[in-house]
Amino acid sequence: MMNIVITGSSSGIGKALKDFFKSKGHNVVGISRSNDDYICDVSNKQGLEKVFEQIKNNMGSIDLFVNNAGFGLSGAIELTKEEQLRREFEVNVIGATFALQLAIPMMSKNGKIVNISSACALFPLPFRAFYCSSKAALSMLSDCLRMELCQTKIQVTAICPCDIKTEFTKNRIKNFETNQRYGSSVKLSAEKIDKAQDKRMPLEKAVKILTKIMSKKRLKPQYVMGMRNKILYQLQKFFPKSLVLKVLTKMFYKTEKKHID
Repeated sequence: MMNIVITGSSSGIGKALKDFFKSKGHNVVGISRSNDDYICDVSNKQGLEKVFEQIKNNMGSIDLFVNNAGFGLSGAIELTKEEQLRREFEVNVIGATFALQLAIPMMSKNGKIVNISSACALFPLPFRAFYCSSKAALSMLSDCLRMELCQTKIQVTAICPCDIKTEFTKNRIKNFETNQRYGSSVKLSAEKIDKAQDKRMPLEKAVKILTKIMSKKRLKPQYVMGMRNKILYQLQKFFPKSLVLKVLTKMFYKTEKKHID
């Protein structure tokens, strides 16, 4: 039986992982802003310190820590509000860092740290700049931590999920503010991605893949989920960045069709 701590486990991937591990008889606790074992925003360091102190008293040590808390933000870089920008990085990067700082001292000798990043950490997307940047930062943080813990047996990995059928898209903060430079593209580009909900990976399948990765004896530094993402990730290594950006723009930047009278 493992002692497992998961952040952002009140819904989506986090909740599904928590339910799965509980069903297997593991000792699992979750940390979320609501409807969880411990109620705390990960960006609230003092509150998080109190939560981990309670976890330490109850569990003693952590065998698996899943750093999952985060949220999405869309909108043009030029027009994104300061509070939205700060909030994105406070949760996805700073909050994730706070959680790591508190979890590491509690990790068991052969513990595993799993940072839930995103395919958006691998590819730039128009009007997703801050989410992509925050997840890229988390992936880099994961790599650096893996290096820093090289003298221990604690393993660290970052998993980059593909699009999964959860409420994540619905809960994303959408800023459709625009001007003449972007026109309707801010909204249309967001809607184009959102409309692919039926093509997203079922949550049950995603959990099966995620838990299979977490159960591996030796973790790689990074795992990419979804065949399309795996192929694109490998292909972009062989082509000029200008071409990669052009292709991704064509895939994800949407404009209104011009009617010819």
